[in-house]
Amino acid sequence: MPVSIDLSGKPFHFIGVGGIGMSALAYVLAKRNLPVSGSDLRLSHITQRLQENGIHIFWSQDPSNLEFFQSSPAVEAISSVVTGATSAPHPSGSAKQAASKRSPTLDTQSEDTRSDTLPQVICSTAIQSANLEYQAACDLGCPIYHRSDVLAALIREYRGIAIAGTHGKTTTSSLVGYMLLQAGLDPTIVIGGEVNAWQGNAHVGKGPYLVAEADESDGSLVKLASEIGVITNIELDHIDHYDSLEEVIETFQTFKANCKTLIGSYDCPIVRDRLTPSITYSLDPQANATYTVDCISHRGGSTARVWERGVILGQLNVKLLGRHNLSNALAAVAVGRLLGLSFSTISQAIATFEGARRRFEHRGEYNSILFVDDYAHHPSELQATLAAARLKVQESGSPFKRIVAIFQPHRYSRTQAFLSEFAASFSNADVVVISDIYSAGELKPADLNGETLATLIADHHDKVFYRASIQAIHQFLVENLRPGDLALFMGAGNLNQIIPDVMVSHQKLEQELSHWRNHA
Repeated sequence: MPVSIDLSGKPFHFIGVGGIGMSALAYVLAKRNLPVSGSDLRLSHITQRLQENGIHIFWSQDPSNLEFFQSSPAVEAISSVVTGATSAPHPSGSAKQAASKRSPTLDTQSEDTRSDTLPQVICSTAIQSANLEYQAACDLGCPIYHRSDVLAALIREYRGIAIAGTHGKTTTSSLVGYMLLQAGLDPTIVIGGEVNAWQGNAHVGKGPYLVAEADESDGSLVKLASEIGVITNIELDHIDHYDSLEEVIETFQTFKANCKTLIGSYDCPIVRDRLTPSITYSLDPQANATYTVDCISHRGGSTARVWERGVILGQLNVKLLGRHNLSNALAAVAVGRLLGLSFSTISQAIATFEGARRRFEHRGEYNSILFVDDYAHHPSELQATLAAARLKVQESGSPFKRIVAIFQPHRYSRTQAFLSEFAASFSNADVVVISDIYSAGELKPADLNGETLATLIADHHDKVFYRASIQAIHQFLVENLRPGDLALFMGAGNLNQIIPDVMVSHQKLEQELSHWRNHA
């Protein structure tokens, strides 16, 4: 049975509201004129956007945050929404001041009023039971839900399109959302990445569809019941949650059972054989799939001729590099056709899609060096991203000649489980730079660090450099990057934080060289 999330006016409070998945949900709820607050540890452009949309944010995860909902001004403000106000109140200065102490009138309120004003507290898997704000919510008797419960409740209110898979789901869900926007269907969109087309990771539309990125990392995928489900591929990735590939497959099988129609990639044997989707797609023209392609070309992106059940639909142009992104685009074609869109509408939309942030995102070009940021953190993702980089370098007339792969391993559990696969993933790089492992909260094993991985990569590659800290990597890149390099930063941790500083350093070198040439 689905949990009883209340979307009629009862307030929400997100612990860790600035997270990429949490913030998207908070934004959607706020745009639906529901009262929303949250806590986070640092200001970011994501939290700033939430504040601009009326979400009150506390800058610590502290028990006192929940006292806000016990103060008289807060109760009155929230009650006005519960009883029929048309927009969510932004907490006033007096409400914030009152949050530091309990209201003396609280104890005289009825249990119904207390129940109405206590927030529904939303957490992600990252919030542990030791979190003091979480403990305070438990002590107050707040209803507590996982973020996936909110997403599941939203999907039930729309014609849901849930995009799942170990890899590619952010790009595919972004493509589908963008396609529906361009087609005039104005969907609501909730994804785990940011897209310039809607200035963030969420969009609230007036149409009947909701496009959602469906995450399998913590098993919560099984809660989602969608009209259309898409599975891009299945691999073992999140070792911190799953003990085996079989457990991952079972999670996706439950997801399939909850979807009315499943679209899946025939290029993934597990999806093909264990999920048996009713609508399929493949990059192999000989595959017995619903949608296939031929005449594939990779020049400044990808171009292919699309077939539907043996009939030519037309040419598809994708700005995004790599076979994996052509596959993602073909999944979007399958969704669009299922919804009754013409191929011309679909292809015109896909041809103008610029991609999601941190998916082979061009951050800048300085000193004739291209800086690219990518979220790849699994061996398969590294291989696909580096293959796309090689296509970029091999393009006719490309000024880039050398791929410098800078990788920050993510989680000790993942690194340990896939050491040999990681070691063999860098064949398309000319230079490999490895940092220490980003723990993501995991305890460090005694015998594993980034140098362990760098040593194994060196068995397959003759130019591997280990620099433990991202500060040391910054210095290495300032000293060793040269004109004609494609500097590809990969990982799901904080490695990309150094990209602006490295670019500034090379911009200064470029300016100094230009000055020297002009005055020589």
